[in-house]
Amino acid sequence: MSGNALEILATGPLATVQDLGRPGLAAIGVGASGAADRSALRLANRLVGNPEGAAAVEATLGGLAVRALRPLTVAVTGAPAPLSTGAARSVIQLAEGERLELGTPPAGLRSYLAVRGGLTVPEVLGSRSRDLLAALGPPPLAPGDVLPAGPAPAAFPCVDLAPVRTAFGGEPELRVALGPRDDWFTPEAVRRLLAEPWTVGAASDRVGMRLEGPALERAVGGELPSEGMVPGALQVPPGGRPVLFLADHPVTGGYPVVACVLRADLDLAAQARPGQTLRFRVARG
Repeated sequence: MSGNALEILATGPLATVQDLGRPGLAAIGVGASGAADRSALRLANRLVGNPEGAAAVEATLGGLAVRALRPLTVAVTGAPAPLSTGAARSVIQLAEGERLELGTPPAGLRSYLAVRGGLTVPEVLGSRSRDLLAALGPPPLAPGDVLPAGPAPAAFPCVDLAPVRTAFGGEPELRVALGPRDDWFTPEAVRRLLAEPWTVGAASDRVGMRLEGPALERAVGGELPSEGMVPGALQVPPGGRPVLFLADHPVTGGYPVVACVLRADLDLAAQARPGQTLRFRVARG
């Protein structure tokens, strides 16, 4: 069965539709966007038998409430928000008219609600993801929105619970590769980047994580011509505090990039919440 599936009753601080994004369009000025925590999106889809890249709801810091408009099979992954019915990382059956509410997760930032059949809001440039910076894709969700879902896949969910290990909370350690512009900073600045704890700033969002900590002193004055940017780039504006680019980052930038967080650690970075501290270390091997 396809058609209307979910009514949005509440969104919390921010809820958007996300899939795995629209890669390969940077040459025309369009970033990839997509789920900030890609592994959590993939897991939610696997639990309900969807292709891993199917569109789902990304909810920031809980507060999402939905009503099933027909019997639905759903799963919630990512930040472990308390659920009004069922359990996180498990297959949940919702009856027609039943509500599902996500509370505030005790750790982590972003939770993912997948519906069997995938959300089938209109695509923009091949993706159903909302890019906040470029204002592409479906608008951020609001109470009263109704989301359609596609027909159930032929394959049935093969597990009812995914007892995966989560690493939310604490002081995450993110692996980086130095450069390409680490030589624009003093050796002491590079040392401090790797030795000091950094606090996630309140102004952080899907575009970038603004970090609070010691100012990184430049060894080279002036500015660069705009260069291509990638997810994980640690760009350093004139104030000296790095910004870690996340899913909706700009495709170019003129401030020097002192290091890049490995793609494998970006899902963990996407779950760091304002006020949490983290550290960087150089990847080995």
